[in-house]
Amino acid sequence: MTTELSGRTALVTGGNSGIGRATAVALAALGAKVVLSGRDAARGEQTVRQIEEAGGTAFFVPAELSDQASARALATRAAELAGPVDVLVNSAGVAHVGTVETTTEEDLDRLYAVNVKGVYHCLQAAVAAMKGRGGAILNVASVAAVVGIPDRFAYSMTKGAVLTMTYSVARDYVDQQIRCNCISPARVHTPFVDGFLARSYPGREPEMFEKLSRSQPIGRMGRPDEIAELALFLCSDAAAFITGSNYAIDGGFVTLKM
Repeated sequence: MTTELSGRTALVTGGNSGIGRATAVALAALGAKVVLSGRDAARGEQTVRQIEEAGGTAFFVPAELSDQASARALATRAAELAGPVDVLVNSAGVAHVGTVETTTEEDLDRLYAVNVKGVYHCLQAAVAAMKGRGGAILNVASVAAVVGIPDRFAYSMTKGAVLTMTYSVARDYVDQQIRCNCISPARVHTPFVDGFLARSYPGREPEMFEKLSRSQPIGRMGRPDEIAELALFLCSDAAAFITGSNYAIDGGFVTLKM
């Protein structure tokens, strides 16, 4: 089996930053034609240039994933640019810090719109494109889907939904040769983490970064490229016998922390 992806079209949401960006770059390096989407067009185009400079093929398509019509238009445009979607990576997501008491209805709706409805819309569009041909879907959840983490009420709710949507799609479409898996990272050093520290702990960023790093049993945060390696495997033919599975990639957080 091989991780070679030449001739395949990969659609990566949240592809302009963090895990999504690293995954888009890695997929292109293995020969996939990558269509990436995100809200920040400038960073999306920057990722496209990075892929093209390395000899790959990539396109950026803006989309509002919480809107069904926009998500469907994204899949249609991806097919026009690079061919029918063979691989979908649902990496787009937003975060929130708060308990059930401090989470407002607006907070909950915002997270649900992107993290749940956005994934649902992309799953629906991708499954329609893959039926009769087969394909690989990878959803990015979180350790928060399976472990209680303080002050992550709404975020945990949405990532739990991502995990169970993974199981459902895998079961419903296994006969169509559509594989659907999920990865659940712990803390990964992305621009979101840096922004969170700057907003929440101004002047104490190095101290709090070290504290968050030590919360992983392995003693550090993950890197986006490390998450992308697992994503590559699960999207490739090397994982042809894997579907309906969730993989913690967490520096031991789930099994060693509890």
